[in-house]
Amino acid sequence: MAREFKRADRVGAELQRELAELMRGLDQPDVGMVTIQEARVSRDITHAKIFFTVMGGTLNEKQTEYLLNELAGHFRHDLGGRMRMRSVPALKFIYDTSISEGARLSALIDKVVPKDLSNDADPEEEGG
Repeated sequence: MAREFKRADRVGAELQRELAELMRGLDQPDVGMVTIQEARVSRDITHAKIFFTVMGGTLNEKQTEYLLNELAGHFRHDLGGRMRMRSVPALKFIYDTSISEGARLSALIDKVVPKDLSNDADPEEEGG
């Protein structure tokens, strides 16, 4: 069974690379720059969740996610010509919130940490 997981991981990595190439050629000016963060492929290689982020463009994240899912069939067809597989997994695009969540948490930490440090005395001065 472990072999299936390794195959799914390899297919996911190849999907990520190929989709990144396809995104560079995406002719949708409203979308902005799409970055493929991860491709998680099911064990049976029939479905893949494609996690992405986007910068710029006039569409928000949900609109971009909707548009990419509308274009998923076209991407799948293009991938069929690029990848050496009998069948390409069905694609589901999901906006990856981990980067924005990380930035939000980092900002919260930055707000709290300086206050805590200013309340503590400098340990070198206490030893004095």
